[in-house]
Amino acid sequence: LMENPRARIRYIHAEQYVSDVVKAYQRKAFDEFKRYYHSLDLLLIDDIQFFSGKNRTQEEFFYAFEALIANRAQVIITSDTYPKEITGIDDRLISRFDSGLTVAIEPPELEMRVAILMKKAAAENVSVPEEVAFFVAKHLR
Repeated sequence: LMENPRARIRYIHAEQYVSDVVKAYQRKAFDEFKRYYHSLDLLLIDDIQFFSGKNRTQEEFFYAFEALIANRAQVIITSDTYPKEITGIDDRLISRFDSGLTVAIEPPELEMRVAILMKKAAAENVSVPEEVAFFVAKHLR
């Protein structure tokens, strides 16, 4: 955004994307849907595994993915597993997912969770004793 404040960025959960596809068909506004999603500079879709078994959504996402990559846009996808382990997703999508960088993000260690809690509390002007932060970080995930 610092380099391009006019960048068109969209974060969306996969379930919402599915809903958007359905609504576009119901309203016969699919050209508008495509125009929007194909023109982004960055698309971040969370929990892509929710596309499993939704063939029409997968097809439309494939076309959006191809259009975005052709326009040199960025596509970021998150999942609870590695691309090849997602069931019910078309092979051509899995191939596209695998062609990019795949990174496993592990949960933070206890000390980092405490630091995050303390930082968040400070940002909210809430005083949290360190021992309370340790207890919360240790017992809640």
